[in-house]
Amino acid sequence: MDTLFRMTETAFRPALEKALQIALSYLNDLDRKPVSSPVDLATLRRRLAKGLGESSLPTEAVLDQLAKDVEGAIIGSAGGRFFGWVVGGSFPAALAADWLTSTWDQNAALYSCGPAAAVVEEVAGSWLKEILGLPSEASFAFVTGTQMSHFTCLAAARHALLDRRGWNVEEKGLFGAPPFRVLCNGERHGSIERAVRYLGIGQSQMLNLATDAMSRVIPGALEQALRDDPSSLTIVVLQAGDISTGAFDDFHQLIPLAKQHSAWVHVDGAFGLWAGASPQYRALVKGVEQADSWTTDGHKWLNVPYDCGYAFVSDAKAHRDSMSHRAVYLTHDDQARDQIDWNPEWSRRARGFPTYAALRQLGRQGIADLINRCCCHTKTLVSRLAALPGVELLSPPVLNQAMVRFLDRKLDSSDRDHDRKTDEVISAVAASGEAFFTPTTWHNKRAMRVSICNWRTSGEDIERTFNAFAHVLTQR
Repeated sequence: MDTLFRMTETAFRPALEKALQIALSYLNDLDRKPVSSPVDLATLRRRLAKGLGESSLPTEAVLDQLAKDVEGAIIGSAGGRFFGWVVGGSFPAALAADWLTSTWDQNAALYSCGPAAAVVEEVAGSWLKEILGLPSEASFAFVTGTQMSHFTCLAAARHALLDRRGWNVEEKGLFGAPPFRVLCNGERHGSIERAVRYLGIGQSQMLNLATDAMSRVIPGALEQALRDDPSSLTIVVLQAGDISTGAFDDFHQLIPLAKQHSAWVHVDGAFGLWAGASPQYRALVKGVEQADSWTTDGHKWLNVPYDCGYAFVSDAKAHRDSMSHRAVYLTHDDQARDQIDWNPEWSRRARGFPTYAALRQLGRQGIADLINRCCCHTKTLVSRLAALPGVELLSPPVLNQAMVRFLDRKLDSSDRDHDRKTDEVISAVAASGEAFFTPTTWHNKRAMRVSICNWRTSGEDIERTFNAFAHVLTQR
């Protein structure tokens, strides 16, 4: 045992070289191997549940066995033919920086315990605001993903709104506090509901606003809701990219309307906020900078590894007051930015390094090109699919999202038949290993979401994907 843990100059070399070998093999094979997982649950459990041995194992053996046991059960979401949910890959610089993040092993809670991590995050946050077109004075936090971005932003909203009524929620909690309500789209992402639950506001305080055919909030509906209950503290949640249609709320009209009634406006921009990085699509987020808080993901369109979301808040004081903590055993620097003041985590990974590396590798033009290329691929694939017999276009691309439906072409087919057909086609393409998509139910119809935000997706990937659908449809 002493030999196993003895530190030498070469202690890490075998493990890291083996990891590099496995990683390169996986990345180089992404275009060749099936995108979806062919291994069933029972097999995977049988492989991995070996029972914990009494003796130590050599590092290389552990990694070799792990890679062998998970073979066929790693979804190819890092590759260019994965179009499920809204999932990006990892740029080379971001992936390498993520490896270094683990190597450096910094606790990115305070400047004192990770100086470089703190400053890198500070710089990357400033770059992100500039790229996304957000106010330079806004505060920010690097969190695990948009789920915790919503939590962070809405915690700041809760603090600010209650503070206006003289209520210190951090001291008093919500018992006896003035009432809240959250006005939002009925087809909002579930992460918003969870954030509202976590913050003690409660799902019953979420009121659905009427939307148009593309799931955009109707201005008249928002105005009426604001007038109906002027005494309640109000958070208005708007969307930069609906999860199904990809559509954007009219920020230029809706945000000033909400502000007239002293509401806090929060924007869910998990993927759509990146439209602001592209001159070609920037008009979609016109007026978004007038909001009070914004969220987006780095592990979607910026293509950094998972565990990376961003929260931005216009009221830096409310943000800090809702999150910060002081204790006698902590070491603070008055001139530095302590991350613990801005996010809900304490011990945390130095997730700013991959973001910094990705932004440096891409630059402004590279990010814009990535946005434009993914949107172009989406339009190409969707238009070609829609031209096939038995394919119905439900939602054309606004950005990088769209929806299609596969129809049962038998006479007198019902909606239930079309729903079944849609699920069958999606499953058949996944089973072929050529591409991976996810289904949804939209306006009571089963549909397939098309979502493209991976830097690796190429014209050849789009061609292979189209051919897979064309083949499946001719067989059914």
